[in-house]
Amino acid sequence: MEDYQQFIKNIKIKTGIDLSLYKEAQMKRRLTTLYEKKGFKGFGDFYSKLQQDQCLLQEFLDRMTINVSEFYRNSKRWMVLEEKILPQLLSNSPSPKIWSAACSTGEEPYTISMILSRYKPLHSIEILATDLDYNALARAKIGLYPERSLQEVPQAMKSKYFAKENTLYKVSDDIKNTVTFKQHNLLGDSYGSGFDLIVCRNVLIYFTEEAKEEVYKKFSSALKPGGVLFVGSTEQIFHAERYGLKSVDTFFYQKT
Repeated sequence: MEDYQQFIKNIKIKTGIDLSLYKEAQMKRRLTTLYEKKGFKGFGDFYSKLQQDQCLLQEFLDRMTINVSEFYRNSKRWMVLEEKILPQLLSNSPSPKIWSAACSTGEEPYTISMILSRYKPLHSIEILATDLDYNALARAKIGLYPERSLQEVPQAMKSKYFAKENTLYKVSDDIKNTVTFKQHNLLGDSYGSGFDLIVCRNVLIYFTEEAKEEVYKKFSSALKPGGVLFVGSTEQIFHAERYGLKSVDTFFYQKT
């Protein structure tokens, strides 16, 4: 146990990432699997090697972030965004400021762009997409995906915005050009402001309750009045009013 606590302190000093803000059992299990696979006996040995080996450090960062993503994940929720939430936002703000937080390998911001294309020309769409994992962002910028990632993409969108390359699908440059990718740590870095829509799905479940509360407060501050936060299907916010938010649909919260 002390071994892990010291590891947490060392990692925070080295990378700025605070592992204590992640649920301990899940994170510890994931990292133990990694160091055992690499032949280390404990977190102390593992950290000593991390200091010398940049490739191992990158693999550690990949392991501690969860990159499970697909286009239109939980498609019924995206339908609510398309048919209910976006028309309201666009009526108040024709050029909405949008942030896809913890965007992983890019499926989420590209989905937002495809949905927005129903309402606006692509050249006028701008989406900020951020993630802690540099490798995931690099893959997002390339925009190549296996077929399983596209299972819920409507056929019309698939035909319009993807080109098949061998066994993979490449998202079109028109969609890619709407998204700006940046590295960002939700638990350490500052947030922007004036957002009309923040989408952050399926990452907060890995944070401690205290860390979650802090993130909700920061998201609320980053939204403009009337702006909407869209969270994942296991991340319902109880007592949303504590953060200056109100539920406007399942998993959608509006700043009051």
